[in-house]
Parts: sequence; C-alpha cells; structure tokens
Amino acid sequence: MKNYFDLTGRVALVTGASTGLGVQMAKALASQGCRIVCLARRQNLVDQVAADIAEEFNVETMGIRCDITNTDMVNETVDKILEKFGRIDILVNNAGTGAVAPAEDITDEQFYNEVNIDLFGSFRVARAVAKKAMIPAGFGRVINISSMYGLVGNKIAPAAPYHAAKGGVVNMTRALAAEWGSKGITVNAICPGYFYTPLTEETLNSDFFQQHAKSTIPVERYGNEGELDTAVLFLASPASSYVTGVLLPVDGGYVAM
Repeated sequence: MKNYFDLTGRVALVTGASTGLGVQMAKALASQGCRIVCLARRQNLVDQVAADIAEEFNVETMGIRCDITNTDMVNETVDKILEKFGRIDILVNNAGTGAVAPAEDITDEQFYNEVNIDLFGSFRVARAVAKKAMIPAGFGRVINISSMYGLVGNKIAPAAPYHAAKGGVVNMTRALAAEWGSKGITVNAICPGYFYTPLTEETLNSDFFQQHAKSTIPVERYGNEGELDTAVLFLASPASSYVTGVLLPVDGGYVAM
C-alpha cells in the first residue's frame, strides 16, 4: 500500500513552533517520518516542543531560538540547521502576530510590527532557506501560513494591519512560486479560518463571536485540532509536486460566502 504522504528522511523547518498551530503542524510532519526543526523566540518552549516530538514520533528534532525580524539571526539559524542535518526540504512559515483595533486608532508601530513579522519575516526565512538549501538541492516545499483574512475583509474584529500582512503573504506566495518553480521548489499558502490558539482563545469563546461564527461559517463551527494536518502534509509531500502558487483555505467555507 502506497503512503502518499511519506516524508521519511526529509527535514522540515517550522517557524512559530512553540505553541498552537505551529506545534500541531510540526507533529503532523513528524508523524510521517520527517525530522523537525522548531523555531520560535522562546528557547525553553521550542526545546520542550522538540523534545516532546522526538519522544512521541521517534524522529530527530532540534529547537532553535530565532527572531525572524532579525536577518542576521535568520541566516545564522539556517546555517546551524544545515550544519546538523545537511538539508532543509520543507519550510512552514507559520510565525505571526495579530493587532486588533479600529483602523483609525492603529499606530504606526502596530502596523509596522505586523508587516515586519507576518510578511517580511516570512520572506526573510524563505529567502535564506531557498538560497542556502533548496536552490542548491534543486528541491523544496515552502508552505506559507496566511489566513482567510488574507483573502477577505471582516466586520467583526477590525485588524487592518493583519489583513494587509496576510494579503501580502498571499501574493508573495504567487510571486515566489513563479520565480522558484523552475528550481524544483513549490510555494503554496494555507489560509486557516478560526482555530483555537493562545492568541484567539478569549475572542473565540465570547458569546458574540460564537454567534458570528454560526452565521458566517457554512459548517457553523470553529476548526478543530488536527484539521490543518492533512493540508500541510499534502503540500509538503511528493504528492503535490505539480501544485504551486495555490492558496488553500481551511476555513469551514468562510470565504465561499
């Protein structure tokens, strides 16, 4: 029986892999035999996640503290990974933040910070990984984590900088797919809907937001843990070799309405 998602021997770098969706996606990749590098700003958390994944899935792991707004740090981090594993096959650009406030009250700092982390941060990591690992190898899978809010606006939680940054990730994905396709690298984006994370839990649990979800999400619920896993596995696997520049909403149908 063929396992289309087999990733044995591959090395995946997952940013924002200290909590939430990053950890879930790292575990999904590890479940298919992938070696995992967890990246985040808090060393104690990435070390713990890396240790947990190694124990649960019996794969090699590595936890690295890295601030993706620091170009030198990103380049040094990629060098460290290559020193240990000799390759980076898969990049999941998941690290991000989210400022919620009316557009007229958003500060310059909030807008800059959002774009610097979510958009420019994703580019910094993709640039370093492509240049140092994927282009020389003639192979790579880049998976950018955008958001359904990178595809549409919203009236319930004003977040113009987030929409701008995630919308930028969407078109950056297309641009990189076009540029790197001839080099054996596919570049795709996943656009998650409402999922529980430490950043969203309080909002999603509020009565008014649950009512909003019922009327705006066709399946009438938030995403459950594990419901992003197969999207990541498909885009990381050999099964998706002819898929690039694609934006995959995993949102219960939100952007269909």
